[in-house]
Amino acid sequence: MLMDILLTNPDTPLQKIILPGVKNENVTVLLKRLDLTHPEISGNKWYKLKYNLLFAKENGYETLLSFGGAYSNHIHALAAAGKLFGFKTIGIIRGEEHFPLNSTLQSASDNGMMIHYLDRKSYRKKDTDEINDALKKSFGNFYLIPEGGSNALAVKGCSEIVKSIDIHFDYLCAPCGTGGTLAGLICGCNNSKKIIGFPVLKGGQFLLKDISELVYNFSGQYFSNWKLQTEYHFEGYAKVSSSLIKFIFEFEKLNKIELEPIYTGKMLFGIADLIRKNFFETNSVIAVIHTGGLQGLKGMKMRYPSLFEFNNPVRA
Repeated sequence: MLMDILLTNPDTPLQKIILPGVKNENVTVLLKRLDLTHPEISGNKWYKLKYNLLFAKENGYETLLSFGGAYSNHIHALAAAGKLFGFKTIGIIRGEEHFPLNSTLQSASDNGMMIHYLDRKSYRKKDTDEINDALKKSFGNFYLIPEGGSNALAVKGCSEIVKSIDIHFDYLCAPCGTGGTLAGLICGCNNSKKIIGFPVLKGGQFLLKDISELVYNFSGQYFSNWKLQTEYHFEGYAKVSSSLIKFIFEFEKLNKIELEPIYTGKMLFGIADLIRKNFFETNSVIAVIHTGGLQGLKGMKMRYPSLFEFNNPVRA
């Protein structure tokens, strides 16, 4: 049953969108609605997790363990996947324990995930044998999925996203956190099309190396048809600005599609800016990946209440 469900990717629409502040009608922007993939295993997370789950099941693992921040989309999705497909799950969370749990961690806990905290100094060593041995001593045998879910099996899953875009396009764009999704898109395109990643972390150039390694580890090849646009991070992960929130509210009003400001919102802001700067050739078709993550909106609104309230054009 697990094999049948995961090997049949959900059918999600490709929707033409209007970008706020963009008057150039010489390009077409199409949004691949991966946010509609699954109510909880949302967006790219379905594709990142599918082959990891299959590998774990085929190799007799009963427990999945991974890492993430307190508002991690990956942690949220992994907990839901564990409940749906019959795995125990452990989330190693960066930072100190806080109560009550935020909405992301409460949902993960409700889905059966054991929450364990790791102080920030130790968390930076999460990929070392020292931490791995300590976790095995505490939790026994588990299948380890890296932070963000990005490994060769995730790249394999994300490469299948390309097949679901069944029309001609010239550019393929996606936001980048750990780089696994973009690596999958690069492999799926197999050196055709032009691929642009939008890192959501400040100083995102480091992802060039990480993505190249993910691509090579899966495909055995390096491709040259991709680049990163690193100027649209808004000062770092989970950082936002008044202009970004205003853009998102205007986008939602125009398209009736909900966005979050950490990944897809930043990318679409960047694409709109590049269109205004005539970055894309005339008559280009730009396919854009909505990576989901809407579960994090509640936490963002609690973190930046004044920004969300002030910039909402439909507020009372």
